[in-house]
Amino acid sequence: MGSGPPQRWWTLLGSADIDRLVMRALQNNQSLAGAKAHLAAARERLRAARGAWYPQVNAAAGAQRTRFGAPVLGPLAKDFPPFSAYAAGAEVSYDIDLFGGTRSHVEQAAAAAQYRSAQLGAVALSVSGNVVIQALQIATLRAQIRVVEQIVADDEHTLVLLRAAREAGAVSGMDVLSSQSQLDHDRTLLPPLHQALSEAQDALAVLLGVAPSDAAVTNVELDALKLADELPLAVPSELVRRRPDIGAAEAQLHAAGASVGLATANLYPKLTLTASLGGEGLLGGGPSETAWNLLGGLTAPIFHGGALKAERRAAQDEFQAAFAAYQQTVLVAFSQVASTLQAVGNDADSLNAQQLALDSAGASLALTRQAYASGNAGYLQVLDAERLHQQAQLGRVQADGQRYIDVVKLMLAAGGRTDVPSDDALQKGQGGDP
Repeated sequence: MGSGPPQRWWTLLGSADIDRLVMRALQNNQSLAGAKAHLAAARERLRAARGAWYPQVNAAAGAQRTRFGAPVLGPLAKDFPPFSAYAAGAEVSYDIDLFGGTRSHVEQAAAAAQYRSAQLGAVALSVSGNVVIQALQIATLRAQIRVVEQIVADDEHTLVLLRAAREAGAVSGMDVLSSQSQLDHDRTLLPPLHQALSEAQDALAVLLGVAPSDAAVTNVELDALKLADELPLAVPSELVRRRPDIGAAEAQLHAAGASVGLATANLYPKLTLTASLGGEGLLGGGPSETAWNLLGGLTAPIFHGGALKAERRAAQDEFQAAFAAYQQTVLVAFSQVASTLQAVGNDADSLNAQQLALDSAGASLALTRQAYASGNAGYLQVLDAERLHQQAQLGRVQADGQRYIDVVKLMLAAGGRTDVPSDDALQKGQGGDP
C-alpha cells in the first residue's frame, strides 16, 4: 500500500508497444475529444458566472421623433413643432449580492467545471485501461492461436506417420481414423480464436480513433511483459482523492450544495444599483447637454404560490441524493479494489496450477508416445495424452493473459490516473499536464 500507481501506470508492464498505443489513443480518441470540449465549455461558463461579481457596463444610444400634445404643453401644444432628439452614453448596473445568490451561482459553475474535469480524467483512465486490456487480449489470443496451430501441425505429422504405418500393416485402421478425428477436432478451435482476435483488433482501432482498416499492427507479446514483485496501490484515504469517479461524485455534491444556496437566496430581496451618463441633444443642431441619473432598485418576493420554498426543498432533496450517490461511489471503489486484489491472488494460484498441469501433461505425453512406439500402449492412450497436453497448453496461455488483465484492472481500481497530456508532449511521446 502507498500513494497509488504512477501517472503513466501502464509503464509498469514494461512494454514500449503498449506505451505507444496508449499515447496514440490519448491523442486521437473521440470520446476523449468530446470530454475535453465539455470541460472547455464548463470553464467558459465559470468565467461567465464570475462576471456577475463586477459592474455591468453597456453602451446605450437612441433617437426619437416627438410631437407633444395638449396633456404635456396644454394650449401651447399647437404652436410647438415636432422635433428629433438623440441620447447617447453609458449605463452601469451592479447587483449587490446581499444574500449570496451570485456567490452560489459561481460555486455551482465551479462545481460543474470540477465535475467535467473529473469526467475527463475518468474518460482518459477508461481509454488507457481499455487500450491496455485490448492489447493484452490480442496478445493472449495470438498466443493461443500459435499453440493451436502447433497442435494442428503435430496432428498432421502424426496422421502422416500413422498412414504410412497402416500401409505397412503396423497399425489398425481404427488408429488412423482416431488420428484424423483428432486433427479435425483441433482445427475447429482456430476459427473462434481468429474471430475473437478480429473483434479485439477492431475494438482497439475504435479506441485509437481510427477505422479498423487503418489500425496499426500490435506487437505486444505476453512473454515480453514483466511485473514488479509489489504493485503500488493506494491506501483508502488516498484512493478517495485519486479516483476520478469519486472526484466526479464529489463535484456533483458541491453543485447540489450550491443549488441549495441559490434557491435560498431567491427567497430574499435583491438590490440593484443602476447609473447612466451621456449626452442629449437635437438632431437638427443646437446645443447638447450632459445628462445622468442614479437609481437604486429593490425587489423582494411576496407571493409566488409556494414555488420558491418548494424549489428550495427540492434542492435540499437533490443534495441528499448527491450525498448518497457519493457514498455509494466510494463503497463501490473499495469493493472493486477488494475484488480485483482477490482476483490477482487467484490468478497467481491458477497460473502455478496450470504450469504444473502443463509440466505433468508434457511428461505424460512423452512417456505415452514412447510406450506406443514400443508397442506397450494403444493409440487411444496417445490421443488422450495429447488432448490433456493441448488443454494444459491453452490453459497456461489463458491463465497468463488473465493475470495481466486482472493486474491492469487492479491498478485502475486502486487509484490509477491518466492525465491528458498536452499536444506537444503527445508528439514527443511523453505525458504532461492538462
